[in-house]
Amino acid sequence: MDPLLRYTTEKVPEIIDWIGQLVEIESPSNDPAAVNRAVDFMADHVAGEAKVKRHRAKGFGDHLRLEFNLPGRRKQAQILGLGHLDTVYPLGTLDRMPFKRSQGRLWGPGVFDMKSGVVYFVFACRALRELDIPVRRRFIAQLNSDEEVGSPSSRPHTEREAKKSVAVLVAEPSAGLAGNVKTGRKGGGGFRISVKGIASHAGLDFASGASAIVELARQIDRVAGWTDLNKGVTVSPGLMSGGTATNVVAENAWVDIDVRVPRPSDARRLEKRFAALQPFDRRTKVTVEGGLRRPPMERTREIAEIYRLARRLSGELGVELGEAQVGGGSDGNFTAAMGLPTLDGVGAVGEGAHSVNESISIDRIADRVALIAKLIAAL
Repeated sequence: MDPLLRYTTEKVPEIIDWIGQLVEIESPSNDPAAVNRAVDFMADHVAGEAKVKRHRAKGFGDHLRLEFNLPGRRKQAQILGLGHLDTVYPLGTLDRMPFKRSQGRLWGPGVFDMKSGVVYFVFACRALRELDIPVRRRFIAQLNSDEEVGSPSSRPHTEREAKKSVAVLVAEPSAGLAGNVKTGRKGGGGFRISVKGIASHAGLDFASGASAIVELARQIDRVAGWTDLNKGVTVSPGLMSGGTATNVVAENAWVDIDVRVPRPSDARRLEKRFAALQPFDRRTKVTVEGGLRRPPMERTREIAEIYRLARRLSGELGVELGEAQVGGGSDGNFTAAMGLPTLDGVGAVGEGAHSVNESISIDRIADRVALIAKLIAAL
């Protein structure tokens, strides 16, 4: 058996214990104190193994920078590992989704996306250190607290570390139960269309009013038509509100729209189309806010090369490693857009992100941790 795989296999019970403790620290993005309890856990548990630095963030939990102590002499540049400690689940979710071990899996809120992945980083570095495997690069793990809400405060830290790095490993979960890594991601963003109409009594003075709701409905129908599934572009109205009472012609209405695009050119085109929206009813006023939050992660030559390296190293572990392009975004989108070789989805193998079925496969823990260790040593 590969020495790294032997080591990580022996450590699976300890890895599971770490994952369980971290999952049971609920950490929704919108609760800084809760996220910081997860940050405290990680910072305390790697003390002595890594240099720990916390970046304070207004309105969010702290972002954690870990520089691991690894074997090897003078190291050139660095490898950046990206993860996040925030989840989409509100406090109290553990009452209905407790952490558990069942059916060969670990279950619980955030176990797949992506608390297991950040634990994998720690044990991959432990494996390198305890087996005295020298590495050429420093390994920096940045664990963010706001990834699930678009990384508004952590993005500058991510990009600053990326500029000093030769490659990026993202501990987001795999694409499907086959364990495919992610070599392409759509860019994502959001727009809000707001309409200001003219209020009037719906019975006594209907003609004097200009309905914001009717105008908004027309705008929604217009922008939803910009979806082009053949090109991978989606424009999805997801949340809306308007009006004050049924007998009042609505004065105000708004809709929030999710946008996903595979190429930067698609993003630029949609941003121009949203900016150019004009009202159907000239008595109303249409306002558009928002834009692209994450650029697309395109499968570049550099990304293809780091994937081929990962596939070869995974083969040494007896595991065939596939790849996938997915619709969701991650912090890897930022680093890929900067031209860095970025390999996403190297974290846990499982399914059910953001759902009651969120779970990871226990029998894929050891090979995944070993793969991360091999990548750190080889890059």
